[in-house]
Amino acid sequence: MKRGDGRDPDQLRKITVQKNYFKHAEGSCLIAFGDTKVACSASVEDGVPPFLKGKGQGWVTAEYGMLPRSCTQRISREKGGASGRTQEIQRLIGRSLRAVVDMKKLGERTVKIDCDVIQGDGGTRTAAITGGYIALALALKKIRKSGLIADWPLTRQIAAVSAGVFNGTPVLDLNYAEDSKAEVDMNIVMVTGGDFVEVQGTAEGQPFSRKDMEAMFKLAEKGIRELFVVQNKALK
Repeated sequence: MKRGDGRDPDQLRKITVQKNYFKHAEGSCLIAFGDTKVACSASVEDGVPPFLKGKGQGWVTAEYGMLPRSCTQRISREKGGASGRTQEIQRLIGRSLRAVVDMKKLGERTVKIDCDVIQGDGGTRTAAITGGYIALALALKKIRKSGLIADWPLTRQIAAVSAGVFNGTPVLDLNYAEDSKAEVDMNIVMVTGGDFVEVQGTAEGQPFSRKDMEAMFKLAEKGIRELFVVQNKALK
């Protein structure tokens, strides 16, 4: 089966990474999953949240947002605070990236990851996690080179991708046209070695079978391993 954009069911969209996208950030990139484009930056600050003060360890947190014309219709800026969807996504990004950082090696400093969607076409949260890792790694390289930290804090790679069931067929990396009409939509976050940090899966209408779930997991594992290769090339 060929999909609407010409891809095979197990094929990622074209993935591109432009690193050092922001001049002033310690680490940054612009990552594209097809027409989904997310600008990711990592800022390193001295100090940690109050609950970590004096413990000799650091913190990684994330913020996420969509620019007003990132989608087909203008999105209003979130002036009154982050919406429930925004909070859910930025917590997901933060949880995911903290899973691969040795906080003791970071010292009492905070790395803030900002993920801003420039253009949305499905899979913005998975692109943000994948690009957020690149921005984080670049920032850690910079502060290690400057002598702020002695040891490398990253323990593993992490990336994320969507999988779903569209027109009865399990597919990888859904674009918006597929995502908006999919029978099942799943976001999977995985580290090197094959362990998972988070799985978000939802059926739209009819429940999905274990067979479909296993097929989506298999697709996601394949896609994420390909994303690890993309990350490594960007970080050379």
